[in-house]
Amino acid sequence: MLPGKIKTLSAEVVNLIAAGEVIDSLAAVVREVVENALDAGANRISVGICPELWRVRVADNGSGMNLTDLQQAASPHTTSKIHSSDDLWNITSLGFRGEALHSISALAELEICSRLTGTFEGWRSAYNSQGEACDIEAVAIATGTIVTVSNLFGNWQLRRQGLPSMPQQLRAIQTTIQQIALCHPHVTWQVEQNNRPWFTISPSTSAKQILPQIIKQVRVSDLQELTVKVPTPIVGVDLDDNMLEKSILAQENSSLSPTKNPITSPDKVSYSGHKKNSFYSEIKEKVSNPENKTSIIQVLLGLPDRCHRHRPDWVRVATNGRFVKAPEIEQTILSAMARTLPRDRYPICFIHLQISPNQIDWNRHPAKAEIYLHSLSYWQEKITQTIEQALRISPTNLPESLQSQRVGKLLKASEAKSGYNLERSLTENQSDKQSQKTADMGLIELQAIAQVHNRYILAQHPTGMWLIEQHIAHERVLYEQICDRWQLVPLEPPIILNYLTLNQIEQLERIGIEVEPFGEQLWAIRNAPALLKERADCADALLELSLGGDLQTAQVATACRSAIRNGTALSLAEMQSLLEQWKVTRNPRTCPHGRPIYLSLEESALARFFRRHWVIGKSHGV
Repeated sequence: MLPGKIKTLSAEVVNLIAAGEVIDSLAAVVREVVENALDAGANRISVGICPELWRVRVADNGSGMNLTDLQQAASPHTTSKIHSSDDLWNITSLGFRGEALHSISALAELEICSRLTGTFEGWRSAYNSQGEACDIEAVAIATGTIVTVSNLFGNWQLRRQGLPSMPQQLRAIQTTIQQIALCHPHVTWQVEQNNRPWFTISPSTSAKQILPQIIKQVRVSDLQELTVKVPTPIVGVDLDDNMLEKSILAQENSSLSPTKNPITSPDKVSYSGHKKNSFYSEIKEKVSNPENKTSIIQVLLGLPDRCHRHRPDWVRVATNGRFVKAPEIEQTILSAMARTLPRDRYPICFIHLQISPNQIDWNRHPAKAEIYLHSLSYWQEKITQTIEQALRISPTNLPESLQSQRVGKLLKASEAKSGYNLERSLTENQSDKQSQKTADMGLIELQAIAQVHNRYILAQHPTGMWLIEQHIAHERVLYEQICDRWQLVPLEPPIILNYLTLNQIEQLERIGIEVEPFGEQLWAIRNAPALLKERADCADALLELSLGGDLQTAQVATACRSAIRNGTALSLAEMQSLLEQWKVTRNPRTCPHGRPIYLSLEESALARFFRRHWVIGKSHGV
């Protein structure tokens, strides 16, 4: 008999594991068995559910088990994934506690068939309530594993009665599989209910193609996916300025003169300007990234001008292949997308952190649904920066740009043999130079060419044309400027308002505006936001600010009141200036109220509409 990989954990390790009962529903059975399949390297998983029989069947094409491992699979605290207490701080697998199958065997009838990769025989084993293998026999089976769990809670009728209704449990199973599929997009999923197809999830290279299979109202073009690499911080090191300086001095202590100890006598150590900056940069890299390790932040974002939700049910976080509850990071996502969506709407955002195992303590919740994340503030900052980068309008963020480039190359190739392309080529070459300059800055090139109804700016860019509403584009520009530089300036003379209620006075004072009694039912306003001071309707704007809301609401109202109005005629230079300011904002897709700022008409869409792919030739005016 071949030696097995599954070993029994020592009592020391068992006592350190935050375990307890992990099987509390059919969805929990599916989760635990599917995670084992993924740990075994499966890329095709079939799940069958029979609710009336309380049965779950999971088949995979993973590496499988030999007879020795199969006999130990349901024993308590047996696993092939960790061996010592040190391994608890370096978890790289989805499962590691070695108690899921044992818990299942105690609560249901458990049967496992498996065949190890590279062998010619498969084995079937049933297990008693203690997890001991019995009724073992050889079977014909493809490489992989089939786990069948029947009559769950059959001897625990009170447990069944306390569970949610079966439709709720089925929804929980569907949600569980969908979440796992997003984290592992390369896997094919086939799910049946009562031996009839229920749903399938086709594999892909990224979660961007998986999410539209889950949320039917979302299209791939509605999503923006971005993957960035960031340094991995040292566990326990806070990278603020004070701690960074202490870490730098401590690490460089050995290279300094023994008589100038930077810890006990920091005043005796000094560095010149450029040398100091270089020194700090070098050591900061060492502190934050001691072994040149990098972590990955993957963001899948529903573009706020195209899709959003009534509830925050698709603000989701995963770490190293598993969905987790992370309220702090979820709040970071909501904050990063504040004032990009309509009122009472929430974003679609999936964050997948692929980080060093020593940054995570999985040993917090029996179902591993909650974690301790070290250096939380660091990850919050990086996630915010990544979301801001994904929201920007740049050539890499335009879904049609690649197709448009292909169309452009095809058109140029067809023109190469014609006699009418000389003048147009010169124009394109000049445009190409400007586009390259803009691309080098990471921004898309926009050129204002007309104003429509004194309301919209028509702009062309390398992949098509956009129609931008001038008022809300300017509102976005002003709003971000106000947020970055909120400034209240004195009013000379003060503005006099009358018939203010106590709530209105308190609201103005809450946002920093000075209000003083000036007579019966009269109040003097001594300062105002800088953008409103010079406006003729400043008094009306102050009344609007007094009607409620927090500081952010006041900033939005100020930006809206100060932005250029629709119906205002603009010159080409003014339109171009507005476009240049708007395209560098952090959230250029929507105004602070959540309205879309621009309408896109891409070159590839134009080509499809005018049937330019039918015939390409000189006689058709291509």
